[in-house]
Amino acid sequence: MVLAYVVALMLQAPVASAPPAEAPARRAETVRRYVSNARQGVAVGPRDLYAVSNWQLVRYDKKTGEKRAEWTGDKARFPHINSCAVVAKELVCASSNFPGTPQVSTVEVFDPQTLAHRRSVALGLGTGSITWVDRHDGAWWAMFANYDGKGGEPPRDHRHTTLVKFDDQWRRLEAWALPATVLDRIAPMSISGGGWGPDGRLYLSGHDRPELYVMALPNGGGVLDHLDTVGMEAEGQAVDWDEGDRGMLYGIRRDTREILAMKVPLFR
Repeated sequence: MVLAYVVALMLQAPVASAPPAEAPARRAETVRRYVSNARQGVAVGPRDLYAVSNWQLVRYDKKTGEKRAEWTGDKARFPHINSCAVVAKELVCASSNFPGTPQVSTVEVFDPQTLAHRRSVALGLGTGSITWVDRHDGAWWAMFANYDGKGGEPPRDHRHTTLVKFDDQWRRLEAWALPATVLDRIAPMSISGGGWGPDGRLYLSGHDRPELYVMALPNGGGVLDHLDTVGMEAEGQAVDWDEGDRGMLYGIRRDTREILAMKVPLFR
């Protein structure tokens, strides 16, 4: 009876909530806004911006903000194009069946001017839902998201979010996990955007927090190093670096669907 009474008291006791995450000490400055329909993220090229919205892509003139081209795909075939990047005169996009399960991931390639679909790379099942892809140091890099709830595939959860390095034939070479300092901030969601910055660091964005995580490959072990967190106006989602303007990162506001040009204080 005494044991049962103690257990009952323990069950009734309030559970201490986790302390709120500290606000980032450094922030990116928003320097320009563009009217768009972006729902998932943005990509940037030498003269163009690309609004990414699941099964729709729209190209805008980076100087004037005028709409130049549009592509709308089959929703059943392209339910969730999450992000894109301009790589070697192609628009390379990360696509998945989110929130469907089992999680299926592909890389979709488009003409950067007409937005005509060129080809697909099927990455299959078993790692998560791909959210971004980038080209760096002679290899392909991609992040595979995992979630605690909707779109998740138990027993994996947000802690199973994975960075994968591929060769030119999309064969898996290496993979890394995220540290607890990032996992605690993105839970119960995952990483939605990312890419290699001009300072050689990996910058990641979550699903809804207005911040960037500055990461580096570890000298040992299989967990990325978390170097810094930078605040920004963009509320997570897919981001992309302007390779022609050092330190300029593009993101979106989810409430207004605006595209934001943000000057990021790079890591030293």
